[in-house]
Amino acid sequence: MVEFAGWQMPVQYRGIIEEHLAVRQKAGLFDVSHMGEIEIRGPGALAFAQRLTANDISRLRPGQAQYNLLLNEDGGVVDDVVFHRLADERYLVCVNAANSDKDFDWLRAHAGGDAEVINRSSDYAQLALQGPLAESLLQPLTAAALQSLGHFHFCFAAVAEIPCLVARTGYTGEDGFELYCEPDRAESLWTRLLESGAARGLVPAGLGARDTLRLERALPLYGHELDAATSPLEAGLSWVVKFDKGPFLGRERLLKQREKGVERKLVGLELTGPGIARSHCPIFKNDRRVGVVTSGTRSPTLKKSIALAYVESREAAVDNTLEVEIRGRKVPGRVVKLPFYHR
Repeated sequence: MVEFAGWQMPVQYRGIIEEHLAVRQKAGLFDVSHMGEIEIRGPGALAFAQRLTANDISRLRPGQAQYNLLLNEDGGVVDDVVFHRLADERYLVCVNAANSDKDFDWLRAHAGGDAEVINRSSDYAQLALQGPLAESLLQPLTAAALQSLGHFHFCFAAVAEIPCLVARTGYTGEDGFELYCEPDRAESLWTRLLESGAARGLVPAGLGARDTLRLERALPLYGHELDAATSPLEAGLSWVVKFDKGPFLGRERLLKQREKGVERKLVGLELTGPGIARSHCPIFKNDRRVGVVTSGTRSPTLKKSIALAYVESREAAVDNTLEVEIRGRKVPGRVVKLPFYHR
C-alpha cells in the first residue's frame, strides 16, 4: 500500500506482472475510488462545458461518454477527463484523483449563473472490471444487456443488487466496465465480483498493473505525458481537439500551433539495449540532448523495455535511433509506432 493523492492505494496484491497478464488474458478488478467525479448541470451546462474543453460535447446523447481535455487559456491541459451525459442538461465528469480539487475549482471559477458545478467525489466509489472476460463475468450479476452496451456508453443498472452506473470504459487497453456506486456499497460489490469471477481467473489488481497496462496502450497519465504547459497537439491528442465546434479556451493558441507545427512530440521508444527507461531519463542523439522520458517500463506482454517520451519534432520519425541515459549509461533505442500493444 502507498499514499497516492491523499488515498492509501494498493500497488499490488500478488504481483504486478501476474495481475497485468490476468487483465490481458482474462480479467482484473481495480478499486479506483480515488478518481474524482464532478457534476455540471443547468440550462447552460453544455455551452459552459464546450468553452472549457477540446472535444465536442454536443455530439453526446444521454447514455454516451466521451474522452475530453480541460484546457487553459494557453492551450495547455488542465486535466484529461471523461464526460458522461446523464440527461439533456446534466453531465458527470470523471477526473484524475490528484486533480479533483483543482478541476473543481477551475470549473467553478469559470461557471456562469446558468451552469452549476457540484463536487460529487464523496458520493461515488468506482470499481473497474477489465479484461477480455469482463462482459461474461459481469453479465450473470446484472439484468442490463451488456452485449448491446457499446464502447463509451453507459447505463444505470443493479449489479449484484447494488445500484450502479455501468460504463463501458477503462484505462487498460482491454474491454471492460467502470462501475460507480455508493461508497458504503463498494466493499460488498467488490466481494461479490471477485467471488463470482474467481473460478474463471478474475484477480484483484493494483496501481502497478494499471500503470503498465495503460503504458502498453500509450494512454497518457496526467503529470507525466500531460500537464498545464503541454498542448494536445504535442501529446498526440489532436484527434480530441474539435476546432470547428466554436470558441473554447486555448483555441487560438492551438490553431497557431497547428499551422506552424509543434517543436516537440510524444513518441514511443523501444530500447534495443539492456535497461529500463524511467520518467525524467534524458534522451540523446549523437551526444546532443533532444528529449526526456515521461513513462517507462518493461512490458509484461511484449517482453520489451518501452517508454513514452517527448523529443524534438525532427527526431520523432518512426525507426529513428536515439539513446536513453539510464543511471549514467546511454542505452540505444528506436522510435516506434504507437500504441505498443494492440488487442
